[in-house]
Parts: sequence; C-alpha cells; structure tokens
Amino acid sequence: MPDNTHHLPPAGVIIPAGGIGSRIGHLQPKQFLFLAGLPILVRTCRTFLDMEAIGCVVVVAPADYYQATIDLLHCHLTPQETKKLLFTVGGATRQDSVFAGLTMLPAEISLVLVHDAARPLVDRATIHYCLRGAVQYGAVIAAVPVSDTLKQANDCGAIEKTVDRTDLWQAQTPQAAQRGLLEQAFAQAARHRFVGTDEASLLEAAGIPVHMVEGSERNLKITRPTDLAVAAALLQEEPLMKIGHGFDAHRLVVGRKLILGGVTISFELGLEGHSDADVVAHALTDALLGALGAGDIGRHFPDTDPQYQGIDSLRLLMQVQQLAEARQYRLGNADITIVCQRPKLAPYLAEMQTNLARCCRVSPSAINIKATTTEKMGYTGRGEGIAAHAVVLLRSDHGSE
Repeated sequence: MPDNTHHLPPAGVIIPAGGIGSRIGHLQPKQFLFLAGLPILVRTCRTFLDMEAIGCVVVVAPADYYQATIDLLHCHLTPQETKKLLFTVGGATRQDSVFAGLTMLPAEISLVLVHDAARPLVDRATIHYCLRGAVQYGAVIAAVPVSDTLKQANDCGAIEKTVDRTDLWQAQTPQAAQRGLLEQAFAQAARHRFVGTDEASLLEAAGIPVHMVEGSERNLKITRPTDLAVAAALLQEEPLMKIGHGFDAHRLVVGRKLILGGVTISFELGLEGHSDADVVAHALTDALLGALGAGDIGRHFPDTDPQYQGIDSLRLLMQVQQLAEARQYRLGNADITIVCQRPKLAPYLAEMQTNLARCCRVSPSAINIKATTTEKMGYTGRGEGIAAHAVVLLRSDHGSE
C-alpha cells in the first residue's frame, strides 16, 4: 500500500519489548528469536522505521537485556533506520513500560501508536488505518471480527452457553491515539490505581471513546512455538522475486569531476549535484529501493542533509544493499543504460561493472552496463547532462535459513 500519510501530524511508535515470553519455551526474550532469518523485534521495528509518517520508534527493553536490545537492532538495521530509534528500560507491567516509552517521545510527536514487539507481520495498510483513525476519532485500535464460535464454560469445564459473536472483535495492535488523550488516560489511571490490559482499556476507563479500524489476520502475535511456524509460513508467501527501475540525470558543469559507476573519467566537465552526482550509482540505488518498495534515493539521502555533501555515491549504494539484505533479498541481476553524447564511455564500463558488483556483493557478470547516445537530440545529445536507467531483479532469501 502506498505511504499516503505524509500530511498527517508527526507520529511516534512505542514498542513495549520488556517481557520475557516464557510461554514460548526459550530462555531469552521471544523478541530475540529468529523468524525466517531475522530476529522478531527487527521485523517488528522495520515496518514502522521505513514509513515516512513515523518520526521515531521507542523500544522499551527489559533491564537485563537493555544493551543487548540496542546491539541487536543496530546489527540488523541500516544507519538510516536506526536514526529513528530511541531506547528505554521497561517497568514491571506493560502499562509501566508503555508509560516509560511515552515519556521518551519528543515534544513534537502528536500521534502515538503502541505496538506489540511480538507482532512482526504488521503491514503498512494497518498502520495507515490506525494513523488516519487517530486523527479522525482521537483513539483507535486495529481489530478483526471474531470468526470462531465462542463457548462460555463453568469451573469444571462444562459449557454453559454459546456466546453471540455478532458484535465481538479480536483486539490487535497498533493501538493509536492523539498524544494528549493518551497522556490523560495514563494520568487518570495513576490517580485511581487502575491497571488495564492494554492502552484501549485505559482510554475507556478515562471515558475516551475508542474506535476500531481494520486489522489483519496476518498480524498475529508470537506467543507459542506453533506461532513461529505459522508466521514463517506466512513469510514464505512473500514474492520470491521483485523488479525495480531507477533513473537519474545531472547537469554537466565546469569545475566538477566526472564520476560514473565509481570511476573518475578524464573530461573537461563534471556532473553537478549535492553528492558526487554519480548518475549510474544513483540509478542503480533507486532501482533497488523501487524493488523493495522503500521510496527513492532522495527520501533516504536528502540533499538538504550536510552529511551527504560530496559523498561517494557507492557508499549510498552499499547502504541500500544492506537494506535489501536486512529484508532478505539479494540482487539477481541489474541492467544499466547510460545516456551520454560525450565522452566515450566504452573504456570505463568494465571498471564500473566491477565497482557496482562489489557494492552489491554479486559477481560482475550480474551487472550489465551499456552506454548509448541520443544522436545529438535532447539535453543529453546537446551535452548538457548525462542520464542513466537501471532495472534490477531481486531474489528472496525468505525462509531459506
């Protein structure tokens, strides 16, 4: 689903990961367990971190695993993703942990989502519905209608009656609210020493209406060992291959180096740009991001950020390659076309191929590079600039480990 949430107020996410998860039968917290090659907590955080509407994600960790939690996420996420992360120590209850996360949110955050660390399959559509719902209603939860027949039993296990499920829903997360309303609910709970089962129950106790928005059957919570197997099977349903296209063009100017595919080419003009303006590396980077459904190069490496001033574009390519690997995709092959009237690029193509293959961790044979002209037509034909197109095929490693 497209990320159509850029007009929303600033949003932050609290992920209470303070529990141990004893029911799953492991000594370490369940959010550390691997699911199809990645830790559960990494999968949970990544979906939120990759959304432009989410300004920050607060991970609330167990005291005994605080540093281990930080190390885990920094190991498996890209530097661009970890920029949005904040960490704090959890409390004795979920309510204490969420409140600790709430106090960590920057002042500008006005929408708050709370999401279970052990729900790694949450999708962007569900998050989108929660954000929009919080703006419209004040407070919402993701939920799905109860589909199974419900029975009420006595202490001996004998059925007393069948429960009408017509108006019953199964609560999930995210649970989202305008920040002021959530802070009001926590304050009232503290005054009355009320302990709720989730954020919605706190809001309800404070007299704040909570609406339901569409959740997903896939958004399951990992509680028992069988849940891990189900989640792994659902991940295997993801596409085995993804295709992306990238395009970039820069103006030729005096006083700049001409760098293409990481190769410095002897020429009287160079490409103008915030970075080294390597259109070949940029087109390939954009193609990878396109295949991942992760936006474009400008979103990840904005030209307003001074850290990217004059940067080697191969470094940006390597960061996006790491993002692909974190999502368990690897480059199958890439086909790149450079549109340039002059200089002649044929002598440099093999070195470009080697550079790009090294960054993408593939054999040079997986990178095809062609150079062409437009027979002196258009801005490239007049020598005003150089452009590049790239098409990539990513192959999935989901479920291979």
